[in-house]
Amino acid sequence: MKITVVGTGYVGLVTGTCFAEVGIEVTCVDIDQKKIENLKNGIMPIYEPGLEEMVIKNYEAGRLHFSTNLSEAIKGSDVAFIAVGTPPGEDGSADLKYVIAVAREIGQNMNSYGVVVTKSTVPVGTAEKVSNAVREELEKRGVDIPYDVASNPEFLKEGAAIDDFLKPDRIVVGVSSKKAEDIMAKLYKPFTLNGHPIIFMDVPSAEMTKYAANSMLATKISFMNDIANLCEIVGADVNLVRKGIGSDARIGNKFIYPGIGYGGSCFPKDVKALIKTAAEKGYNMRVLKAVEEVNEDQKNVMYNKVINHFGSDLKGKTIALWGLSFKPKTDDMREAPSLVIISHLLEAGATVRAYDPVAMEEAKHMIGNTITYTKDEYEALQGADGLILATEWPEFRFPDFAKIENLMNGKVIFDGRNIYDAKDLREKGFTYYGIGIN
Repeated sequence: MKITVVGTGYVGLVTGTCFAEVGIEVTCVDIDQKKIENLKNGIMPIYEPGLEEMVIKNYEAGRLHFSTNLSEAIKGSDVAFIAVGTPPGEDGSADLKYVIAVAREIGQNMNSYGVVVTKSTVPVGTAEKVSNAVREELEKRGVDIPYDVASNPEFLKEGAAIDDFLKPDRIVVGVSSKKAEDIMAKLYKPFTLNGHPIIFMDVPSAEMTKYAANSMLATKISFMNDIANLCEIVGADVNLVRKGIGSDARIGNKFIYPGIGYGGSCFPKDVKALIKTAAEKGYNMRVLKAVEEVNEDQKNVMYNKVINHFGSDLKGKTIALWGLSFKPKTDDMREAPSLVIISHLLEAGATVRAYDPVAMEEAKHMIGNTITYTKDEYEALQGADGLILATEWPEFRFPDFAKIENLMNGKVIFDGRNIYDAKDLREKGFTYYGIGIN
């Protein structure tokens, strides 16, 4: 079996590499010549644990290829995955111009039956637009080549994407023909041998499943953040509340950790897109609008704690920031809460010293040298009046608090992820602020 994956971003590169890992011949295509050359030389465009080693291994084995030439790659492909970006428009809708452009190019160059699969996160109805684009290009060529369009949404967690692909909770595929179903079942057979289920459904349902899944997880996060804020007001401890409700099997203990808001490339974009899709159909997504509003407010919570402690004028104050990426094990800073915190701190006159294990280069691309980047977490503390923990990287979980005390001017810790023991730190003489904790 031969497949083509168009797009070498997060989804496309992980998808192509993992298919190559099970012996399938894969060509990953991208219009960015430099990115393709870098991949051939083992230089990754993203940070994802285990990805670099797997890319190099499969490229050297001749199973994984990189190209800028879609017209060549698509010839003879059994399956072509469209995994290009769908950035949010100003109105919150997903921008499909890249997806449709790829569909047109596939129609211009395909020479035999194949399944065209939308892997990008796209609104309901996109597969139909992709099919129309392919058909229009075939008609322009005056050829009648059969094809099918399928939807195969990804459910990859950044920082654990390799395991998620190789050992999936489920594989969702939307198809409109038995032939397409058989081909997709054959393609995914190596991943279902150990009992991981593949769920076939109609195409619109598959497209909706992706948005519904991410929106449900975002809802759990915002709900727990709302509860945490109320806990502070009424004198409850959100960590105990979380344990109390998480033991209920109907609720579960995942995605109920309070914090400083969700970010990344998926949740913010997908929630906005689903709200927009509903509005276009005349339906008001009241719950999701509240989810989005709570999340935007939550990104301000830690800054509000800072000014409540120091006052609104932070001139002359130095704040250390541990963590920049929106979550651990990734360098992704899209919609990261740290960006909101940094912006507020700088506007208030503070100096910010920050450390992140992998995201500092990405931060420089986004905010330049408006803050000081340090070689490790302890260097960030030198002369700091307060410490904000923004991302719960493993190396931040058990720091040397005696060393922290010696390096800092003040003994104030703002824990945006509740990873420290409030009682223990207060006994050590620190002023401690968490989320949903008094």
